[in-house]
Amino acid sequence: MKLKYTKPITGTWFEFRHHNAKEGVYWDNTLQNFTEEQWRAKIREMKECGMKYAVLLSTTLNSKTYFKSSVFEERWELACNDPIEVVLDEADKVGLNIFLSNGFYGNWRETGRNMTHPRDIMSNAEILRRTCVAMNELTELYGHHSSFYGWYYPDETWINKYMDESFIEYVNYSSAEMHKLGKRFKSLISPYGTKDLVADDKYISDLARLDVDICAYQDEVGVQKSSYDDTAAYYEALKKAHDKAGRSVLFGNAEAFRFEGQVYQSALLPAPFERLQKQIEAMSPYVEEIFIYQYPGLISKPESVAQLGHADAEKLYVDYINYRKKLETEGVK
Repeated sequence: MKLKYTKPITGTWFEFRHHNAKEGVYWDNTLQNFTEEQWRAKIREMKECGMKYAVLLSTTLNSKTYFKSSVFEERWELACNDPIEVVLDEADKVGLNIFLSNGFYGNWRETGRNMTHPRDIMSNAEILRRTCVAMNELTELYGHHSSFYGWYYPDETWINKYMDESFIEYVNYSSAEMHKLGKRFKSLISPYGTKDLVADDKYISDLARLDVDICAYQDEVGVQKSSYDDTAAYYEALKKAHDKAGRSVLFGNAEAFRFEGQVYQSALLPAPFERLQKQIEAMSPYVEEIFIYQYPGLISKPESVAQLGHADAEKLYVDYINYRKKLETEGVK
């Protein structure tokens, strides 16, 4: 049977530690002990798998940073002393574009709540100040790397029919700082609530005001809020809305995971490729690029020196590589 029209996976998130410890059971300890050699191997591995982009989920977590910063006194103790430098240096060599995160400079658990809540990180002046300081420090430290492609704003919101005004202000605030730091940088967000949003004239108007280059909406299949049978309709509506707004480019974010037990309260495991295939087929006709959350920990090249994640991660790697080869053989575009 001939394969359906589909796009390959060209982008992925990665991290130095997962923000929810219950979910990162199968890779957090390994990541903490990744050496420079292993990080370089992982970057090469992702590039070989077809990735054009990689998105660092966070540059700080729980008030400790992954780089030398004035924002917080403490740094994470990792086997690789400066993993951002190593990742960018290797990405320079292989031609992988890296988005650096400008979060989480507040408690990530406050993200996406009622935007009038004074503790919400999108509305907190001190947290926004920290974010700007960190963006400047990161640019000073790593801006010479050609692979430093842009910024990811990780403090995502639930789009409950429409984007909250505070989210628009947060994104535009972050982009205003980005523009000061360099014209070459691109911005990326990945909101959730895809199944709940209403892509009408109001939504289009809000999109037109949103100063961001790329919106990679989460398909929410992994968190069991959506089914791949439904997501094509979501992305079709979003495609029309983005075309009318004429502002940001539409990407898809396919959740390449399942939960070992209760959603959000148990370890993340690799999704069966049969499900992931249906996810990328559903969004392919409507999005410019397909990203996944996430390659490290959920997909792993067999016999790599950078082994990471659950045992099923190797199977997902093999299944996806075989699928890509079949796509190329059949000339599916």
